[in-house]
Amino acid sequence: MLTDPVKTKNEIVQWIRDYFEANGPKCSAVVGVSGGKDSSVVAALLKEALGPERVVGVMMPNGVQSDIADSEEIVNLLGIRHVTVNIQDGFKGLFGAINSALAGGGVPGCEKLSRDSEINLPPRLRMSTLYAIGQALPNGGRVANTCNRSEDWIGYSTKFGDAAGDFSPLMNLLVHEVIQIGEVLGLPDRLTKKTPSDGLSGMSDEDKIGFTYAALDHYVLTGECPDEEIRKKIDRMHRLNLHKLQLMPNYKPGEGSQKAI
Repeated sequence: MLTDPVKTKNEIVQWIRDYFEANGPKCSAVVGVSGGKDSSVVAALLKEALGPERVVGVMMPNGVQSDIADSEEIVNLLGIRHVTVNIQDGFKGLFGAINSALAGGGVPGCEKLSRDSEINLPPRLRMSTLYAIGQALPNGGRVANTCNRSEDWIGYSTKFGDAAGDFSPLMNLLVHEVIQIGEVLGLPDRLTKKTPSDGLSGMSDEDKIGFTYAALDHYVLTGECPDEEIRKKIDRMHRLNLHKLQLMPNYKPGEGSQKAI
């Protein structure tokens, strides 16, 4: 729990200003707006830091998005520039092209994309969309990462999808702390406290991972987890997904035999 969420909010706002001063004084911030707490909080922080004229919210449904009204509500509430890009045609086209290629038998044992591959393709297309829009802006754009510490801890993100970005305001805040920041920003509770879902698998985040964010946050903060099975699961997910948080391993000439870690 943040002891002074107002102070933390103000520090994040100043951090964003400092980032843009050093990495694009005239650039706009580009943020994918899903209608959930993380993207809503990031969008609001960006507006306060840069002004609405330097924030571009991008809504990216894959066909029909049942809660698209939440995304529209937040961009209208904040008064930021925004655009909707439906990625369905791109998703279906790429998904079909890859499956057709794999069906040819060139990769034995892999005749079609797995369910996980299918689920993770839209987030990667969305990130490509954000970077394309950022590059098209007159003064350029910097893409905001909207992941939080809780999700990052267990790797609940798509590598080179929503886990990507140029800067990350929430990376060191747990889920309950992000909600606190949302309250300070005056965002509607129904957005900051709505049941989190990836919008892809048809399940809530907590149903999919098998434990609550409250249990995860408590464990990350204190190292305490009364349920031994949940503790083991969190530890396993953290260990297996560390590669998502680390820089790409690289060979350094002249340093002899090296272990890729």
